[in-house]
Amino acid sequence: MRGVETILALVVLATLVATFARRWRIPAPSLLVVAGLAVALLPGTPDIEISPETIGLVVLPPLLYASAEELSWRELKAVWKPVGILSIGLVVASAAAVGWVASQLTPLSWQMALVLGAVLASTDPVAVTALGRRLSLPPKVQVLVQAESLFNDATSLVLFRVAVSVAVASATTGWGPAGGEFVVLAGGGTLMGAAVAAVVALIRRRTEDPVLETVISLVTPYAAYVLAEGAHTSGVTSVVVAGVVLGGRGDRLTNARIRLQLHAVYGTVVFLLESVVFSLIGLALPAQVRALDDGDRAWPLYALAVAATLIAVRLLWLAPLSAVVQRKGGIQRMNWRVPLVLTWAGTRGVVPLAAALSVPETTKAGAALADRPLILVLTTSVVVVTLVVQGFTLAPVVRRSGIALEPDHTEREEAAARCRLADASIRRLDELAELEAVPDVVLDRLRRGLTARLDDARDRLNEDTGGFGSADLVYRQLRRDLIGVEAVELQRLYDDHAISDTTRRRLQRSLDLEEARLADS
Repeated sequence: MRGVETILALVVLATLVATFARRWRIPAPSLLVVAGLAVALLPGTPDIEISPETIGLVVLPPLLYASAEELSWRELKAVWKPVGILSIGLVVASAAAVGWVASQLTPLSWQMALVLGAVLASTDPVAVTALGRRLSLPPKVQVLVQAESLFNDATSLVLFRVAVSVAVASATTGWGPAGGEFVVLAGGGTLMGAAVAAVVALIRRRTEDPVLETVISLVTPYAAYVLAEGAHTSGVTSVVVAGVVLGGRGDRLTNARIRLQLHAVYGTVVFLLESVVFSLIGLALPAQVRALDDGDRAWPLYALAVAATLIAVRLLWLAPLSAVVQRKGGIQRMNWRVPLVLTWAGTRGVVPLAAALSVPETTKAGAALADRPLILVLTTSVVVVTLVVQGFTLAPVVRRSGIALEPDHTEREEAAARCRLADASIRRLDELAELEAVPDVVLDRLRRGLTARLDDARDRLNEDTGGFGSADLVYRQLRRDLIGVEAVELQRLYDDHAISDTTRRRLQRSLDLEEARLADS
C-alpha cells in the first residue's frame, strides 16, 4: 500500500507543478525536476528508488512514441544526412570525451568512465520534445533537434553494451563485433517498428470503434518495444520508427471524431507520464547521493565537469557541420546562431537515466561493481543540470538568436492556408451548381458560410502587423464571452426541461470545441 500511496502523491505533485509551469510559461520538465529535488530534501521524505523496468518498460515507450508521432516525415527526409552524422559521429565523440574526462578527474576506473560516457552520449527525445513544444523554431531546426534525439539512441545503446561488457567481464571487445551489434540493434529495430506499424495500420483501417482505436493507440508503443526487445534488437528504435510511420498516416486511418478522442486521451497519458518521470529524477538524486562512499563527495564538481564537456563537444561538432551545410546552401557568411541553439537544445533526460539504472550491480565473477553508485549520481546530476540550466535558459537563447519565427508569421501562414481551403470548397460548389445535383438552398447556405470564412481569412492577411494581433485578440475574447452566454442559456433550457440531456451534451460539446479552437488559434 505504501507504494500505491507514493505513486498517487507523485501524480498529484507532478500535476500541480506542471499546471503552474504552463500558466507561468516555464518549461515543465525543468520546474518538475526542481520541485522533485525540493521535496526530496524535506525532512521525513522517504527515499525514492527507481527500477529500470519502470522507466524502460512502463514510461519510456509511450513518451518516445508521442515524440516520434510529432515528427514530420517530409521534413525528416530533408535533414537525414546531418541527422545521421549527429546520431553516430557526435554520440561516439561525446562518449569518448566524457569517458576521458571522467577517467582523469573522478575515482572511476577507465572501464566505468567509458560506461558513463556511453550513458550520457545521446540527447534525450522526451526532454527535447517537452522543452521544444513552446519554442517557435524554424521547421528544419526543430526537426533536426527532434530527429537527432530520436535516432541517436541506437548508437548510444551499442556503446553502452560494449562498455558494460568490458566493465563487468573485464574483457575487450573489438570494433568489428560492435559494428555488427549496431546493425542488429538499429536495423532490427527499424524492421520491427515498420512491421508493427503495418499491422496496426491494417487493423485501424478496419475499425471505427473509438474505444478500440484508443486501446490500439495506447498498446502500439508497448507492442513495438516488447517485440523488438524480445528479438534482441533496439526497442527504442522500434518505437520511434512505428511512431514516425503511423504519425504521418494518422489522418488516413481514422475519422475526425476518433482523432479528437485519441488526441485528448494520449495528451493526458503523456502529460501524466512526463510529469511523474521528471519529478522522479529530482526525487531520486538525494537518495543516490547518500549511497555514495566518503571518497566520492566531490561529485558536484565531477557532474559540472561532465556537463561542460558534453556542451563543449556538441558545440565543436555542430559548428563545422553547420558551416558546411550553410556553404552548400549558398550562404557565404557563417551564421553561429543555429549551432548555438542546437547545442543548447541538447539536454539529457529519461533515456540516460534508464541506461544508468540498468548497469549491473556485480561483475560476472560475483564481485560488487563498486563504481555503480557514482555512475548513478553523475548521470542523474548531469540530467538535472542540463534540464535546469539549459531548460530555463533555452527560450531566451532562442529569442536572442533571432532565428525564432515571429507569431505574426505563423498566423499569416495559417490565414493564407484558410483562404486556399475555402477557395477549393467554393470551386467545388460551383461545379455542383452547374451539374444541378444539389438543391439551390443547400448550395446557398454552404456558399454563405464559405464566403464568410474566406473574407475573414483575407481580412487577416490584409491587416497590418499592429492591428493583426489586437483585432484578433478582441474577436477571440468577445467570442469566448458569447460562448459563455450561450452555455448559461443552454443550462437554463435544460433546467426548464425544454431540452433533453442528450441535446444538452451535444450542444455543449459543440461549444467546447469552438472554445478550444479559439484558445489554440
